[in-house]
Amino acid sequence: MIDLRTLREDPDRLRASQRARGEDDSIVDTLLDLDERRRSALTSFESLRAEQKSMGKSVSKAQGEEKAALLQRAKDLAGQVKGAESEAEKLAAELDGVLQTVPNIVEEGAPEGGEDDYVVLETYGEPRTFDFEPKDHLELGEALGAIDMERGAKVSGSRFFFLKGVGARLQLGLLNMAMQQAIEAGFIPMITPVLVKPETMQGTGFHVAHDKEIYRLPDDDLYLVGTSEVSMAGYHAQEILAADELPLRYAGWSSCFRREAGSYGKDTRGIIRVHQFDKVEMFSYVRPEDAQAEHKRLLDWEKEMLAKIEVPYRIIDTAAGDLGMSAARKFDCEAWIPTQGRYRELTSTSNCTEFQARRLAVRYRDKDGKPQHLATLNGTLATTRWIVAILENHQQADGSVVVPEALRPYVGLDVLTPGK
Repeated sequence: MIDLRTLREDPDRLRASQRARGEDDSIVDTLLDLDERRRSALTSFESLRAEQKSMGKSVSKAQGEEKAALLQRAKDLAGQVKGAESEAEKLAAELDGVLQTVPNIVEEGAPEGGEDDYVVLETYGEPRTFDFEPKDHLELGEALGAIDMERGAKVSGSRFFFLKGVGARLQLGLLNMAMQQAIEAGFIPMITPVLVKPETMQGTGFHVAHDKEIYRLPDDDLYLVGTSEVSMAGYHAQEILAADELPLRYAGWSSCFRREAGSYGKDTRGIIRVHQFDKVEMFSYVRPEDAQAEHKRLLDWEKEMLAKIEVPYRIIDTAAGDLGMSAARKFDCEAWIPTQGRYRELTSTSNCTEFQARRLAVRYRDKDGKPQHLATLNGTLATTRWIVAILENHQQADGSVVVPEALRPYVGLDVLTPGK
């Protein structure tokens, strides 16, 4: 959540952030009012509590009518202390409830606006010119015996699928290559839980009560993650880390689950927008002052990975209204999809500053030994969706697909051939 000190000292910063996201900036006045009333109630409670303690000493020394009067005053004070404490707790809970709904403060320089207001920062490679009519990834995948949507739907419903044969080998090779790159860069590999408690999901920045994208198991009060970011963000919850451990970098491999509730009719063909997929995700814990530099490093690692699959792609600076709850800044890498004639997202990397760490109480000790909140960042290294870009960009006229050179040792094949 946002820092209350920042809110008090620079409320206009949050107002500007809310406007950039297309959100109501009147929430700032609501927060300031609640914060002032909470602090006033807390001051009143502490003052009454101090008087109550002092009164106890006076009662023990008093006699007769004076003692009776003091006892009555002590009784009255006890009621006032209880009432003041209750009011302070009520206002604190109300303030916390509102704070939970306020998104992170947008980083200076991020574009304003919504989904379509991104800024293209860089473009790599040129879209390939085919001397034949290119097939889409599903037609290629079915001919290769790599993707089976029909049986996926039979077994589990729409937007589910089987990867088999060279399709399974392609995904395993891709994710293993991503994990190997992460290990070589100093990340600690992790296989993460895909079911988490509500406080973990909420702490990462998801509205468990209102987010229609999240799968929930009500009998167990557990949630299926849409990214291993959730599990890795909760890994150090309620902990104080040693400063000399930082930065801490993890690479999580997990299946991911999304209901795609708001995507009716969108990308219904193939494996671009599905309910279940696999992903290798980078996650960093750093000092807040190091967060922007770490964000650039995560983006550089994503670019390194994209270069290995040899597809044209671009990097966009995501607009504030499309950042989501936790991110202060996000860069997406989008690959060219030939049969769609446009770029589609393959990776994203987000700087969540101290937002998640405050919600999950993840801290470190500074040079003076004082606990301070960390910054958290995340970035995708590879997902199932990458198969779409690989198949379409590396297809040949006969329906075969050339495996990118860097990926060949992990797949065990140079070319994917129909009927084999």
